[in-house]
Amino acid sequence: MRIASPRHLRHLVSAACLASLGLAAAPAAAEPLRLMTGPQGGVWVPLGGSFKNMWEKAIPGLQVQPLPGAGIANIRGIDEGKADIGFGNSISSVDGINGAPPYPQKVTKVCQLANLYPQYFQMVALANSGVNTVADMKGKTIAVQPKGNTAEAISAHILKSVGLGYDSAKVSFVNSYTDAAAMLKDGHAQVFTLGTTIPASSIMDVAAGRDIRMVPVNDEIVAAMKKINAGYTKGVIKANTYPKQDKDVDAIVYSAHLVAACSLPADQVYTMLKTIVANLPDLVAINKAMDGLTPKMMAVDIGVPFHPGAVKFYKEVGAM
Repeated sequence: MRIASPRHLRHLVSAACLASLGLAAAPAAAEPLRLMTGPQGGVWVPLGGSFKNMWEKAIPGLQVQPLPGAGIANIRGIDEGKADIGFGNSISSVDGINGAPPYPQKVTKVCQLANLYPQYFQMVALANSGVNTVADMKGKTIAVQPKGNTAEAISAHILKSVGLGYDSAKVSFVNSYTDAAAMLKDGHAQVFTLGTTIPASSIMDVAAGRDIRMVPVNDEIVAAMKKINAGYTKGVIKANTYPKQDKDVDAIVYSAHLVAACSLPADQVYTMLKTIVANLPDLVAINKAMDGLTPKMMAVDIGVPFHPGAVKFYKEVGAM
């Protein structure tokens, strides 16, 4: 017969005392929902804060933990179990599903929740830099985001479309849009690339102190970009979006969307989407690009498999 150790006996006595008093041990705190957002200075950070607030109010006991991220990094983070939900960009997310570069393998654990709004890949140059076209970036200092950011991948594709590469320019990988804007304001870079909504607050920040020029794409660049990724499309940054921008500027456009681990409970995902739709005015106050968003638009198939909870919600509201 095994004799319990004194330490074990103390635990048994403590448990018996709690039971006799009708007390139960407190349940372990639920793991927070890890939400990967984006770089500082982009719209995903404030949108993530708004999602946190509305979801915690709608789902009892839920805690949401916003984390810094970027389009490609978010998809990989969810697939590798480092996050539960995050923002993505349609072009790079589909690359992940297909196992195309820069992903080392196919993404299999990420499901689509909702399309949110169009993203614009924007190239802003100092007006006195001599950069009027993408080809003019040769030999210039360009501030781009770190590897793992969709805008960084697009920057490489844009240069490739005119026969250039990172070795053709002086590329500085910068952690945030805010830091990249500071480099332009200080004259430490001539060009800054980013992917976000329009008008971008970081570009407005630069324009407050320096004269800027928005660098356009042309049809040849768009055609070359489509050969790299069929998801690239051409859009327009309308005149007067930025100070002293007196004409329309053609730009590469793609969709921002919300994804989650396929393993998240379907009922939780259903409630999260229902809450987003109910609180759209709050989101539009943060990001005007979401104005007019409907469940039908949220449910457009972009090539990422839908989460079962999303299917349930969209079918219920007649969007699928």
